[in-house]
Amino acid sequence: MKKPELLVIDDDESIRSQMKWALIEDYDVFVAEDPLSAMKIMDRQKPPLVTLDLGLPPDPEGIEEGLKLLERILINHPTSKVIVVSGNPDSDAPLHAISKGAHDFFTKPINIDELKNILGRAYYVYSLESKYQSLQRKFHQQSFNEMIGSSPKMQEVFNTVNKIATTDVPVLILGESGTGKELVANAIHAQSLRTDKSFIPINCGAIPENLMESELFGHEKGSFTGAHTQRKGKIELAHEGTLFLDEIGDLPLPLQVKLLRFLQDNKLERIGGREVIELNVRVVAATNRKVEELVREGQFREDLYYRLAVVTIDLPPIRERGEDKLLLAQSFLQKYGTSRGNSKILSPEAIESIDQYEWPGNVRELENKIQRALAFAEGNHITPEDLALTGIEGESKSLNLKKAREELDIKYINMAIMKNDGNVSRAAEDLGLTRPTLHALMNKYCIRK
Repeated sequence: MKKPELLVIDDDESIRSQMKWALIEDYDVFVAEDPLSAMKIMDRQKPPLVTLDLGLPPDPEGIEEGLKLLERILINHPTSKVIVVSGNPDSDAPLHAISKGAHDFFTKPINIDELKNILGRAYYVYSLESKYQSLQRKFHQQSFNEMIGSSPKMQEVFNTVNKIATTDVPVLILGESGTGKELVANAIHAQSLRTDKSFIPINCGAIPENLMESELFGHEKGSFTGAHTQRKGKIELAHEGTLFLDEIGDLPLPLQVKLLRFLQDNKLERIGGREVIELNVRVVAATNRKVEELVREGQFREDLYYRLAVVTIDLPPIRERGEDKLLLAQSFLQKYGTSRGNSKILSPEAIESIDQYEWPGNVRELENKIQRALAFAEGNHITPEDLALTGIEGESKSLNLKKAREELDIKYINMAIMKNDGNVSRAAEDLGLTRPTLHALMNKYCIRK
């Protein structure tokens, strides 16, 4: 595996040499002694990591030359992570550099283990951001009739839609709440020969049972109290188009019988009517319930189930869709942010929290969280707090830099170990550490595989 590139900028030759030989096992190290040579290497190699001593010629005792170089690096190479070096632990210079965009800092004399830890964490953040940028580019290539997905399971869904859309076979879409079942139904209609006709949705669980029959089949004037005019039902309105029966598992048994009769002969009578109306309707149904269990329990007719499920599409929950979570997050950022002049991007911590969260509400929950974050984010970056994906602790935390670093170390080490199923060597590679260094940190923080 290719080692990450690191540029060490320091006017002290002994420090440059010490750092190069201490880090060469883990990094492809370049060195520079002044701003001019540093920028030449930056423009040529574009290293993801930079250590920058603020005291550079022609003013090695001050910090202005280092701060100027920091600004140049971040303007020309904004994705690089710059870790500033301070010779005075009590100076405000590192915090000043952080405010100008530096990623982190360490103080002299150099503690190599501490430096490796800082560099490993910085490279991990760089990798997350690079992955996000890659997903941003991929986002525009992975849409399918308003659906976003590059995961194998979603590609299988898209392939199934392509195969059956131009037929008239009934389709049953299964999936948890919020997975996008209506989007799939819309995609089937849009790809079908009925695309220029009506797409009529009805939620079978949202309408009271005493009104559901009228909603589906329509009624004649005077057929019941309140029926002041003739009204066509949803099935009739979908003539020559597509009828989408959402949450079909909630349809009452008496109406299941009547729906089955329609599916068998494509004819219906409005409530209170005697005219038999022949219709041409493509039926797509969906449910978040386990229909086979409903059939066994006698809550859903078996014959209706088999009539609806000629083709079944299983929509995976978002937690099983890998990087689709970030693709979807980017799509919602564009939909609700960029299009409304409120452009923001996800911070590395937000990317991490989106990736780690289980998303019980699936795509719908993710969409709501992004909308919330756009409203709450104060800067250009969205944080986990903006997404409401982190708990707010009751007691205030001390602003202890050492403790904060330790907490981050523990967090990233645990994530890397879980990601690699306990393989310490691979986890060390992900963190940009050597295996012995990672073992030492695990022992230090009492972290088990």
